[in-house]
Amino acid sequence: MATIAGGGPRPVTDVAERRFFLIMALTMAATIVAGFSLNLAMGRSSFAVPLPYHVHAVIFMSWIGLYLAQHVTAAKGNWGLHRQVGRLAYLWVPLMVLAGCMIMITVARRTGGPFFFDVNEFLVSNLALLLCFGGLAWWALRRQRHTGWHRRLMLCAMAILTGPGLGRLLPLPLMIPNSWTITVAATMIFPVIGMVADKRSRGRVHPAYWWGLGIYAAVFVASMAVAYSPLGYAFTDWVIAGTPGAERPMQAFLPPGFSM
Repeated sequence: MATIAGGGPRPVTDVAERRFFLIMALTMAATIVAGFSLNLAMGRSSFAVPLPYHVHAVIFMSWIGLYLAQHVTAAKGNWGLHRQVGRLAYLWVPLMVLAGCMIMITVARRTGGPFFFDVNEFLVSNLALLLCFGGLAWWALRRQRHTGWHRRLMLCAMAILTGPGLGRLLPLPLMIPNSWTITVAATMIFPVIGMVADKRSRGRVHPAYWWGLGIYAAVFVASMAVAYSPLGYAFTDWVIAGTPGAERPMQAFLPPGFSM
């Protein structure tokens, strides 16, 4: 693309684009790690949890490592290793979905989810967004030969996974009853940054962002509608029935004596 006189969009090279996506991958990974590290440092969480938590952590952290490895190898132009490592994603994406479903149900039954989320939105919307991640990531894998689509769809999928990290960095107890919506909206900043970068460098936003972010937003809106429907409440009650998670209020609340 030619440079437009007077300060228009600059010509974008594949090297520059690969560097941008590496920076975005590092930023999203750092956000997730920072959120969990902060919780550990402040004593809000510990390693003294049931086995499903550890299985989930290993699988999800391995995915972060895989995601970073793909962008590092791409940035260095090591396409042979990039393709070899990328084959693991075909196994890891469905494994992520299964592990994510497992931990969400485990958490809902054990505690009802974080107190600053409604149980139904935490369970129903969370599961829907996890499936959205799986769908976008799989779509990205099937578009590997079209790097523009592949990179952007995968970024949109990865943005969904930053929710737990961002949620641990934001003062969500102060955002009740909108904590869940604010968390999801915050994760969408990453695709938006990509869209802005596209507009500045290419003069237009790649359609992969419109599709990726559009599907993400649509799934979120639909999941919230289902979560607060009779079906959503019934499903939540069925999952947590007879467990400690059923003992907390369905709605978000501040525990007695809570302080930031």
